[in-house]
Amino acid sequence: MIDMEKELEEIKERNKRVELDKRWETSITRKITICILTYIVVIIFTIFINKEGNMFLNSLIPVIGFFLSTQSLQIIKKIWIKYINKNKGV
Repeated sequence: MIDMEKELEEIKERNKRVELDKRWETSITRKITICILTYIVVIIFTIFINKEGNMFLNSLIPVIGFFLSTQSLQIIKKIWIKYINKNKGV
C-alpha cells in the first residue's frame, strides 16, 4: 500500500510539472522574452555587418536570435514558475 501511495504522489507531482510546462509554453512572458532577446541579437549583428552585407550572413540573424533566446529561456522559466507558485500559494 505504501508503494501505491508513493507512486500516486509522484504522479501528482509530475502532473503539476506538466501543467506548469503547458502554462509556460503559452505564457505571454515566454513570448515577450523571445521577442526581446531576438531583437537584441538583431541589433548586435546589425552593428557588426554592413547594410550591404551578405544575404547568407543576414539570414543568420533570426536563427541565432532564436537559438540564444531558447537557451536563456530555462532561467526565465524557473523564475516564472517560482513567481506563479508563490502567487498560487503552492
